Formats: sequence, structure tokens, C-alpha cells
Amino acid sequence: MADQSRLPRFPSKIRTFVISDISNEPDDAESLVRFLLYGNEFDIQGLVACTSTWMRKNVHPEDMQTIVSAYAKVVDNLNAHVHPDNQYPSAAYLQSIIKSGPALYGKEALRPEVSLSEGAALLIDRLDASDAPLWVLCWGGTNVLAQALQHVEKTRSADEGARLRAKLRVYAISDQDDTGMWIRVKFPDVFYICSVHGWKEYGMAAWTGISGDVLAPMDGGGPDKSTITKEWLKEHIQIGPLGEAYPDYAFIMEGDTPTFLYLIQNGLGSPENPHWGSWGGRYVLADIGGAANHYSDAKDLVVGNDGLEYRSNQATIWRWRREYQNDFAARMQWTLSGDRSRANHAPVVVVNESGPGPEPFRLEAEAGSEITLDASESYDPDGDALSFRWFQYKEATTSQSAIHWHAVPDVEFTPVDEAGSGSVVKVRVPPAEACAVDILTGEALAEGQALHFILEVKDSGSPVLTTYKRVVVQVTNKDARGGGKAFETITAALGH
Repeated sequence: MADQSRLPRFPSKIRTFVISDISNEPDDAESLVRFLLYGNEFDIQGLVACTSTWMRKNVHPEDMQTIVSAYAKVVDNLNAHVHPDNQYPSAAYLQSIIKSGPALYGKEALRPEVSLSEGAALLIDRLDASDAPLWVLCWGGTNVLAQALQHVEKTRSADEGARLRAKLRVYAISDQDDTGMWIRVKFPDVFYICSVHGWKEYGMAAWTGISGDVLAPMDGGGPDKSTITKEWLKEHIQIGPLGEAYPDYAFIMEGDTPTFLYLIQNGLGSPENPHWGSWGGRYVLADIGGAANHYSDAKDLVVGNDGLEYRSNQATIWRWRREYQNDFAARMQWTLSGDRSRANHAPVVVVNESGPGPEPFRLEAEAGSEITLDASESYDPDGDALSFRWFQYKEATTSQSAIHWHAVPDVEFTPVDEAGSGSVVKVRVPPAEACAVDILTGEALAEGQALHFILEVKDSGSPVLTTYKRVVVQVTNKDARGGGKAFETITAALGH
């Protein structure tokens, strides 16, 4: 049986606040079930029922209460499968933070005669309670958030309002009422992740990568649909007291889940850096001038299940599907028994002196030099064999950098451990002319590209579980090597 103290541990829990149009369709209930399975990773501050464009006059907090009641039957089992420092919240606490937003559509809730809803009041209270960021996950309309922002603007000083907004981190599943754009225009300083597309054209949004291909073809068949079918869910998810609260989907599975997959502390993502990419997708600033703090969809180049390459915004999510579905299935198994020998647990990954937590490992390396990355101290709590795969996440380098923005040089990961497993590799940093020269001015830069390497460690348990470590290598060029010719246009610089 796994030693509980050797299970994955997170130094802090991420403060989260969920706003959901639960009962509009089954997927919100599905997402809430999965969200609670990851409750040990989050400091959950609120669960608020809201309206949306498809359910304009009703809110259903009672449906949240029903799911939390099912969670109450399994929370003790869940706590046996996680580190003692990262336990799950009690069901009684979760019941106490279930509130209602205004039973009105969108900006109707902003009218002068409309009282502040209990959900918006809780949101303001939770913003006041801590200086840590508060992630507001919007699964439906956003008028609870809009109400809170309007109330703060009317009742607080400008400086205090700005201070509260600086704590906000919003991830919204597209715009599902008419307050999303209102918020982004009126309060452009709010950190706001949202797919932007034509009204109701949800198939264009990144978040549909979670499972949109059960409804319509996606990326030519590149995604693997085997773990999102109703049959798979019935076998692996709809089991036990909490799994029984997971309904069949009507359209797609868990359209709202990317909001918190983005925050999972598995070593892949970095919440404050949307352009890095994670299980919840990859996003970049929509305004390079900095007038707004809004992040919108980006694209990844991914090899699909059919062996072909696809480049799309949905691919930033579906590329991780087998891993996040296996993780989901493993956690649902945790609900069935507190016996750790009867379930699988994720590996713990250490690279060089990074430590065993989910934080990235950052280092500087001179252009053209060689570095060694050593993950040999990684381990599996259950004693399973581990496999190691290193790869380069090029899009994270190019997306918000003007240095050779069109290209990132390839690197090779050469195994040097005795078994050739890849637990220890050597990497040659590209030469300065390839990664530390301004493409237009030809200027050699003291700091070049930030290269992103991902170590993916899988165990041999069932289901197979995955933990990551992101290595961010800031290339330096102390001797100003590699300078070249200046160009007036990017066309000329690229030789066209």
C-alpha cells in the first residue's frame, strides 16, 4: 500500500469560485462531479447557481446540494488517497457556500432596482478575504461577476476597486449572456480567459476540445473518442455514490471542465501564464498593446490518433485527453474504497533540484551550451515502473515573444542514464543566431528565447497515470554572438 506521505503534495491550494447554470443541461452536473474529485487541489470559495442565455429566469442551487450530498458519502475514502497536507473539504463546508445568483438574464441584473444577489455578495466577500488570486470559473452567464464588479464600483473608492480586480482571475466558457463583453470593456484590467467567436458559434471555441467530437467531427478525426463515449463513462465514471450523480450527456461531455483542468497541479501548466498550455488549453493575450488583460484561443500543432498532424485551438485540449480521462477514472476509483492498495496514484516527478511539487523548473543556459536534466529521483507511490518522455512545447516559446517568433529551433533529448530510460538526458541549447537574435533588427540579445521542455512521466498502473515537469530554459547570450543584418519588414527578414 502506498505510504500516504509519499503521495503527490501541493504547497498551496488554488482559490476557486464556481458560477454555474447547473440544470440548463447535464454537462454542468458532470463538471461539478469531476470538480469535487479534485477538491483537494482547490481552496473552494463558492459554488453559485446562475442563469444563462438558455436558462434566463431560473437558478438551481438545489442541484448543487444534491451532488455535494453524494460527495459526502465518499469524502472519507477520497482523503485516504491524497497527501495528509492536501485533504478534501468537508461536505458541510461545501453546502455552506452554495448560493444563488440573480434569477434574471444578463444585464437585467445590473438595473438599479435589482438587489445584490447572495452569490455576488459572497464573491465580494471572498475577494476581500485574501490577497491571493481568486479564480472565478464561469460555466454559464457572468452576471454574478458583473453584479459584484458594479457593486464594488459604486460602493468603494477607485483604488480599492482596482485592488480587488487585481485579485480576479476569470476563465469563462465563451460568452453565455450579455455581461461578458460588458465586463471586458468596462473593466479591461480584469484577467479574463475566454474564447471569442460569433454568438452561439460554440464549435469555434477551444473548450470544445474536451469532447466536442461526440457531437460533430473535429480536426479530421485526430482526437481519440474512446474515452468520452457514454459506454466508457458508464464503466469508469458512473460508479459508486458520487459516480451515480454523474448524468449522461445530452450534447457533449463536460463542456465546462476545461476551466479547472487548466488549474490542475500536475506539473504541466502555470495558471498565471495562459500561453504555456495545460490540460485546460492554451491562450494568449488578445491585445498586444496591453490595453486589456484578456486572453483568447491559441493553436497547437499536435499529432492525432491517426498519426496525422493537426493545428487548432481545440487541439490544445484534446491532445491531453487520454491523460485527463485516465486521471478522472482513477479518482473515481478512490471513491469506492479507502484502501490505497486497490487504486492507482500518480507519480511524483523531480528534475535536478526542482523539488517534488508541481512548480516549473527554471534555469538559464548559454546559447550553444549543453545541459543535463536528471529525473532519476522521481518515484511512484505504489511502486509501479515509470516511463519517461521528454518533448519540446514550441508554441509556449513563440506565442508571446518577438524573438524569431516564426520558429523555434529543434532540440534533441539524448538519454545518458545506464538503462537508456530517458530519466537523465543531455540537451544541446541552440546557437545564438537561431534563438537569441532579434529577427528584424539583427541585434544579438543578452536574453534570447525561453525554451519550454516537458517531461511526461507515466506509471504502469491501471489506469495509467501521468505527472509532468515543465522545464523553462532561458537562453542567454552574454557575448552578444550571432548578430546579423537588419530588415525593414518581416517579409524581407524571412527571405520572401
